[in-house]
Amino acid sequence: MAKIKVDGNEIQVPDHYTLLQACEEAGAEVPRFCFHERLSIAGNCRMCLIEVKGGPPKPTASCAMGVRDLRPGPNGETPEVFTNTPMVKKAREGVMEFLLINHPLDCPICDQGGECDLQDQAMAFGMDNSRYAENKRAVEDKYIGPLVKTIMNRCIHCTRCVRFTTEVAGISELGLIGRGEDAEITTYLEHAMSSELQGNVIDLCPVGALTSRPYAFQARPWELNKTESIDVMDAVGSAIRVDTRGREVMRVMPRVNEQINEEWISDKTRFIWDGLRTQRLDRPYVRRNGKLEVASWGEAFAAIGMAVSAAAPERIGAIAGDLATVEEMYALKTLVASLGSTNIDCRQDGAALDPSLGRASYIFNPTIEGIEDCDAVLIIGSNPRREAAILNARLRKRWRMGELPIGLIGEAADLRFGHEYLGAGPETLAGLVDGSNSFADTLKNAKKPMIIIGQGALTRSDGAGVLANAARLADAIGAVTEDWNGFAVLHTAAARVGGLDLGLVPGEGGLNAAQMLTGTDVLFLLGADELDFTRKTAGFTVYIGTHGDNGAHHADVILPAAAYTEKSGTYVNTEGRVQMTNRAAFAPGEAREDWAVLRALSDVLGKKLPYDSLLALRAALYAEYPHFAEIDAISTGDGGAIAAIAKKPGKMNKSAFASTVKDFYLTNPIARASAVMAECSALAKTAKAVAAE
Repeated sequence: MAKIKVDGNEIQVPDHYTLLQACEEAGAEVPRFCFHERLSIAGNCRMCLIEVKGGPPKPTASCAMGVRDLRPGPNGETPEVFTNTPMVKKAREGVMEFLLINHPLDCPICDQGGECDLQDQAMAFGMDNSRYAENKRAVEDKYIGPLVKTIMNRCIHCTRCVRFTTEVAGISELGLIGRGEDAEITTYLEHAMSSELQGNVIDLCPVGALTSRPYAFQARPWELNKTESIDVMDAVGSAIRVDTRGREVMRVMPRVNEQINEEWISDKTRFIWDGLRTQRLDRPYVRRNGKLEVASWGEAFAAIGMAVSAAAPERIGAIAGDLATVEEMYALKTLVASLGSTNIDCRQDGAALDPSLGRASYIFNPTIEGIEDCDAVLIIGSNPRREAAILNARLRKRWRMGELPIGLIGEAADLRFGHEYLGAGPETLAGLVDGSNSFADTLKNAKKPMIIIGQGALTRSDGAGVLANAARLADAIGAVTEDWNGFAVLHTAAARVGGLDLGLVPGEGGLNAAQMLTGTDVLFLLGADELDFTRKTAGFTVYIGTHGDNGAHHADVILPAAAYTEKSGTYVNTEGRVQMTNRAAFAPGEAREDWAVLRALSDVLGKKLPYDSLLALRAALYAEYPHFAEIDAISTGDGGAIAAIAKKPGKMNKSAFASTVKDFYLTNPIARASAVMAECSALAKTAKAVAAE
């Protein structure tokens, strides 16, 4: 720690702080455009000027000078800086005047209006007039893809976007070319950006040069209601803010959560909102004469009641989808059990994970924040860049911090950070287990090694064997100790860990998801759309969901439900953290919350569920599963479970591992209903085809 005086107030700050951070720690407001806590220092906007006592007779850029660079006074006095002297005020006014020389006066038509750093700081630190009457320069707008809109006349060359794409996203797609008046930000060849994190440059841009293309001219920030919530597009559980106007979601923004997403979100999270409006199920349907027809709730329930009453309990099954909340899965489990069936599953993809093996066997035990503590990583059967873009950014952050050997078993992929490709399949994993592969020594020598097992390794017919071998490797290299558990299962579905916590797996003699498609007379699908419906021979099928996707197409009765922005629901992310969404809007038409649909259906089936409100349902849930009541907390798994799995049979076949996510942009019904995601998907396929040629 170092002592420093800011405007006469003495404070203690870490000596690695910049003067800007030290001033803010002391409560002083220092304007800035180019400085950002998570990016390297550029020092090129010069807005953060302050005065250093005993320094040169000119203002200093506080972002580019560190606390440890200060020198004490001649008699050992504490170093002192000032943020509000006449010299500082005049310097900032001059800088602001320069910045506005070429900036167009288009605030009334700028999407950044109302939340623009340049507007705010011009008011607080600028002048009331300008001495420059020359013509403003004009810069041609660049096409950088369907997500980010450019109006480059507004650009002030802070280079935040350039530093983000290079340092955080890991691909140098933006850069600054030219000098002086001819300087401009561009993608060089004016091609579309390919990063899954590119939308974050919209938040980073302090002016209106980079804005959201889908959101352009849609709304003003003061028109919007803002609701804090959780993202469900992957299993990371990023903290988000859902902005709505009336009944419609207008945009999705990130919230700061240091433990999970820092302040970044993936493009799928940010731009999914148009999919919430289209292809929605807003009324019940019943299939009559081979055709789905609009029906009343009573007619739909009556049709289900007839089918259930005619079916034997062991011929009734239920599958929970990837976006289901804990509450509705709990209601589904209770209802199916009351019908006398043990056929229930939350693993649409057939992953070889079972809650009976212990919680540590299916969560990301080291936690997402814990990635920064590991010193060696092995990735098995996963492409984290596609499956969990935010987690991949955290891996890249750790890789940039210093020595981090990373090994990959599975399909060769550009992960946006340096890694060693070890091999394609189980033979390579077996070589690590028996020590014949040299990377095993790297893992053994690490103090906190991490093994990331993707769904591509677990959804195969030999998934249980792969899991056992991964556990053996963890045991052999000492990945599980008293103070560290490096066994990390990376999920792709937001609902999966919650479903496993609830025990949504087949009971004794029960059928799994794949078997239920062919072996049931009545099948309930709770938003389950990722199944192989070409194999489906099941009888009467009930789909409870939000979109007219795969599940709805193969249903005999459709019951419309609420999307994740339209209900308060509990999710558990891949690291086992319990999180809760908040209702930001209301479901369209006659659609209702899923748990309420199941409660009403149970009454018709003569198996009335014992709760009439969400509070009552949660009371029952918390009584049976107390850890769901601990919001934003992780109930850690017993590391001994990993050693137990290591003793199980580890037979594996020879086929190569492959990521389960083939198209980052189209992984769920909401994404497939989004025109923006469809455009991104088509663009990505075109770029891949061109690269292959």
